Amino acid sequence: MTEATIFPQLEIPNTLAAGPGPGNTDPRVLQRFASAGVADHMQPDVLRGMIEAKLMLREVMGTKNVYTFGVAGTGWSGLDVLFSAVQPGDKVVAFVNGTFSGIDGLTLRMKAATAEELAASPLDPKPASVVVVNVPHGQSVTGEIVEAALAEHKPKWAMMAHWETGSGRINDIQGFSEACQKHDVMGLIDAVSSLGVEDFRIDDYPGVAGWASCPQKGICCLPLTYAPVSFNDRYIDSLRKTGTRTFVHHPILEARHWGIIDGKDVEKGTYHRTHSAYAVAAFHEALRILLQQTVAGRAKSYAFHEAALRDAVTAMGCEVTSNMTSLVVLNLPGALAGREAELVQACRAKGFGIWPTLSEPVQVRIGILNLLNQQSITDIVTRFAQALKDFGAEVDTDAVLKNLQKHYDTAVAAE
Repeated sequence: MTEATIFPQLEIPNTLAAGPGPGNTDPRVLQRFASAGVADHMQPDVLRGMIEAKLMLREVMGTKNVYTFGVAGTGWSGLDVLFSAVQPGDKVVAFVNGTFSGIDGLTLRMKAATAEELAASPLDPKPASVVVVNVPHGQSVTGEIVEAALAEHKPKWAMMAHWETGSGRINDIQGFSEACQKHDVMGLIDAVSSLGVEDFRIDDYPGVAGWASCPQKGICCLPLTYAPVSFNDRYIDSLRKTGTRTFVHHPILEARHWGIIDGKDVEKGTYHRTHSAYAVAAFHEALRILLQQTVAGRAKSYAFHEAALRDAVTAMGCEVTSNMTSLVVLNLPGALAGREAELVQACRAKGFGIWPTLSEPVQVRIGILNLLNQQSITDIVTRFAQALKDFGAEVDTDAVLKNLQKHYDTAVAAE
């Protein structure tokens, strides 16, 4: 009998996580996570933390939706709950303009496919009831595009990503909501990248029936804690009538553990899944921090620091094609075109965690999630300038950093 191989303890060094996500969890959130006592999921303080987190989340999302809570897991868990109301044969229009809205579209095709359609192509079904509207990489989904598609196809559901991280584009949420209202469609929004970064209130978009986000971007709370979701009464009423083929990701059953039963807040919820005391403590603290900073304040900070990074990489000869405020998506200088993935890998080997786009054309993505200070932006700019020079580009790092300093000096002077 051979002895089992026991590997050394895993040591993971700190890196500069400058990609589209996961973001950089606040040290106070990590401290709450690590210091939570060993408690089961029905311990009174854990349940109290869930109730308080539910109420804080409504403030962060800007909603009176009672069915607002966190789904244990990653952003994909929240999205699966969001799409759970879509039933086989439901008519759906999905708007796709990047990698992640593309996966949303695939999820919806799987949900809406009949048994026969799913069996015909289990991993890539083509249900007759789903229309996918593809918008080219690097372009935003406009209200006009949504209006035209909904007018033509008249679906029950429509889906769009608010911010498409795959290409760094913001899509027209106002136009989407108005088109959904006009054509009596229930809108579903992937807000994975926008919640906690942009200043918006979901109740301002009545055409949207359901929202899903994630814990590790704007909320800054570890990749595996709680994905925020919110559903209006129309969504819940529809779900009650049709049911859904899931237990774990059933929105109504999930909500019960958060003290939401029959559309009302109650003092004590009912068991649905085993929640983690550590995750509850971290999520609770992340929401506290966001409300202390305010959504508007954090959004303003993202816009300010993104502008600094955008100007710096442009001065290095790069072309920025994104319009998000937490992420810069760029084309390298002409002499380095085609070497994007190679440059990204070289940076990551040195602890500088930037990302390529995951679909064609390949671009470079540099994110600033929870890196909202001059020191962090200067570090990113310095490392990226050096990476370009290592690949043979001509970059005047001193001049770039001098202009970056002016950006921050101007802000201080304005105060």
